[in-house]
Amino acid sequence: MIAYTVVGTNDLEKSAGFYDALLAEIGGKRALELGGIILYGGAEGTPFFCIAEPVDGNSATVGNGSMISFGAQSPEEVDRLHAKAIALGASDEGAPGPRERGGLEFYAGYFRDLDGNKLNFFCM
Repeated sequence: MIAYTVVGTNDLEKSAGFYDALLAEIGGKRALELGGIILYGGAEGTPFFCIAEPVDGNSATVGNGSMISFGAQSPEEVDRLHAKAIALGASDEGAPGPRERGGLEFYAGYFRDLDGNKLNFFCM
């Protein structure tokens, strides 16, 4: 259903260095660069994740209540990927661990990227 997601950045090259290293951990790599936007791809047929400078020329800002979740295969992978994000300069927004919301049980670790966008790694 989702074709791609985008987070804004105010420093495309710095953000690209962060995501190049982080997404490589789950098989992601740069798929396409289009003047101010970088698309990352994983397995064929899966959605793209993109970083972009805002096309309106204004500063990128984070959305309150917005978050993107990357799938992981196990709690151990969530732990490892969350630690990698923090090592690359992300800020911790919720240490990896079991969670429950509305009867759904899952394991997740939350972080904010270099521009303050909220993301997590997640597994059931």
